[in-house]
Formats: sequence, structure tokens, C-alpha cells
Amino acid sequence: MKIDRALYENVMVLKLSGKVLGGTDYSLFLDEVEKLIDEGHRDIILDLGRVSRINSTGLGILVSGSHSFKNCGGEMKVCNISQKIDVILNVTQLHRVFDTYETRDEALGSCMVVCCP
Repeated sequence: MKIDRALYENVMVLKLSGKVLGGTDYSLFLDEVEKLIDEGHRDIILDLGRVSRINSTGLGILVSGSHSFKNCGGEMKVCNISQKIDVILNVTQLHRVFDTYETRDEALGSCMVVCCP
């Protein structure tokens, strides 16, 4: 897994790419979450448009990250989900954990209205 950052207004977007399968991905992602929280970011968007594969451990990583942001008063939204990952989120009922958006622009728009009034 690779993680790239992009800041839009005051909302950080994390662009994940490759496979999200656990192992080293766990520490890589949660270290990034800790850095963002330490830097004062509370609301982020997770762009999964370039994620080629995710397993149950990878989903657990994302849930842990979401809980970390919620525990500090923030929120993690998810966008650009492939049809395959969307099915996985529905089957596992993780759509209840994540606010999901088709595009990054839609997710950013929701943050500008909800996250940053």
C-alpha cells in the first residue's frame, strides 16, 4: 500500500493505492493517522480510487483509523470506491461506519458543509 497526502482547504485527503492487506500496511496507515491527528487534522477523506485489493485485515485497518479520528472529535469519509470494494463494504455492513461518496469532490463538498461550517 502507498499513501499520498493532499490538502484541500482544511481537509486532508489520503490517497491509498495498491493492496490493503494488513501486515506492514497496518503500521503504515495508523502511523499516518497519528501524524495527522498530531498535526491537528480532525476531518479527513480517504480516497480508495487506486486500491486494487482489500481483505478483512485491511478493512480492520480502516475501521481503526476511523475510530482514531472519531475519538478526537473528527471524522473519516471514504470516496472513489470501486464496485468490488463497495460490495465488500455492503456485505460487512461497514457502510454504517464510513460515510461514502462516489467522488472526492462530493466528499470535499460534504466536509465544507458539515465539517467546516
